[in-house]
Amino acid sequence: MIDTFEASSLQEAHYFAEQIEEWYLNNKRELPWRDIKDPYRIWISEIILQQTRVVQGYDYYLRFIDRFPSVDDLAKADEDEVLKLWQGLGYYSRARNLHFAAKTIATSGQFPTSYKDIRMLKGVGDYTAAAIASFAYNLPYAVVDGNVYRVLARYWGVTTPIGTTEGKKLFSTLAQNLLDKKNPAQYNQALMDFGALQCVPKNPRCNNCPLQVSCVAFIETSVSTLPVKAKKTAVRTRFLIYLYIRYKDSILLHRREKGDIWQGLYEPLLIEFSESAELPSIIQKANLPKQATFRLAVKGMKHVLTHQVLIVDCYEVELSEFSTIEKYNFVPEKERANYPASRLIELLYDAIDDLT
Repeated sequence: MIDTFEASSLQEAHYFAEQIEEWYLNNKRELPWRDIKDPYRIWISEIILQQTRVVQGYDYYLRFIDRFPSVDDLAKADEDEVLKLWQGLGYYSRARNLHFAAKTIATSGQFPTSYKDIRMLKGVGDYTAAAIASFAYNLPYAVVDGNVYRVLARYWGVTTPIGTTEGKKLFSTLAQNLLDKKNPAQYNQALMDFGALQCVPKNPRCNNCPLQVSCVAFIETSVSTLPVKAKKTAVRTRFLIYLYIRYKDSILLHRREKGDIWQGLYEPLLIEFSESAELPSIIQKANLPKQATFRLAVKGMKHVLTHQVLIVDCYEVELSEFSTIEKYNFVPEKERANYPASRLIELLYDAIDDLT
């Protein structure tokens, strides 16, 4: 294995690309955003597939394109509608950035046609810009996602951690050196599919791999240790109490504010404790009218985010008199589905509905 990598010879790069592309022609996934040149649809698919597996994002893509068939349709939409359509996908900043960028594109009059201009769109990073540029315009920019990291690390025996500045630079350079510049769109898609279907994280299909004879990881039996990942960020545990407050036929909701991972999404009253809390402490901190009645709907639900573990309790609360809370508003309960919510809140709603 190696810690650094110098540019491959043209012969080696040609062999690698040839094998990958030949494999792709026989094994590629049939996807609705494949074999098209519409930059808008490619962009939508790439944003949806950030942090999302294809099997999960597939139906979201179809619904999104059906509702917003053009960038102008998306630009004219209300943010709540965009977030509602995104509901369940997580990482909601993607939807907000998508909506913002659509307005930018609509104002300019056309989708950007250069890598530099695509990269300037809000929410578009190096990988997404390279994907759009190569898939829509066949421009020679190599994509580097999780699948690509894995294939390159194993085949070339690269031991530099992928999450480091050094690793990102090394893999980016390597990917660009290996790119089939005559057919970058097919090569990029081939490399990603190869990582998603053949060179998978666990139990890769090494026995029928076309690259087996020259794969460093296979030869040195280091497949399971590559790619090397940097140390993980410490995970924080938080204890959250949600109060689903009902007054007559309305419920109390709050729209989360700017700078929040769930920005723009709605949720019931939230109280946070430093440890697991019992009802007397919750009642005291909630400061609701004494006539309020509490009924437990969820106890100790574990909800995992990227760097956080949420331990969640939820109570259904009935008020017999009206009570105002800053930044929260009562909305008709029958209209609850019109207010976009996170996956966590959807699960709490399901638990509340099971009580009735």
